[in-house]
Amino acid sequence: MSVLPIRVLGDPVLREDTRPVAEVTDATRRLIDDMFETMYAANGIGLAAPQVGRTERVCVADVDGAAYALVNPEVVHSEGPKAKAEEGCLSIPDIYGDVERPSRVTVRALDRDGETIEVNAEGLLARCFQHEIDHLHGKLFIDYLSFLKRRSALAKWEDEKDQYPGFIRILKPGKSASEHPEEEL
Repeated sequence: MSVLPIRVLGDPVLREDTRPVAEVTDATRRLIDDMFETMYAANGIGLAAPQVGRTERVCVADVDGAAYALVNPEVVHSEGPKAKAEEGCLSIPDIYGDVERPSRVTVRALDRDGETIEVNAEGLLARCFQHEIDHLHGKLFIDYLSFLKRRSALAKWEDEKDQYPGFIRILKPGKSASEHPEEEL
């Protein structure tokens, strides 16, 4: 397993739609393992393939010790009141914003063995799944912010982005990636 470089805001891969995975192979499982290792090294709770420069429709999540590898995930049902909560993103370090999302979702995907699974999620896990599935369609959490809040976040990012030459974030082993790891999706 390897810790992969994370692509940051400005890299075009983050705005691309991913391609469905035709078959879960050993290469897909290696990608999943590397994504988990990268996510953990960054103190995140979710990571999507575009964030590591890949175009496969794959994401991983680990919320409260429940780890999920999702291949070709889709939200098949959402319900409940919408909830607003602060989100961050491993691809936009140190930028946060309140995003409103459905509080409960059902996600259908293939697991790391290519078996179809359906996961009913609520709270933080539901938010994480929606955030990562958005990544697979080129959408970022800042896209949900109001015009003024998005402009403010992007202005702050202008001051930060020079730390990431080539739009790449290299993780340093053993170093915390965030002051708010529970919110880094």
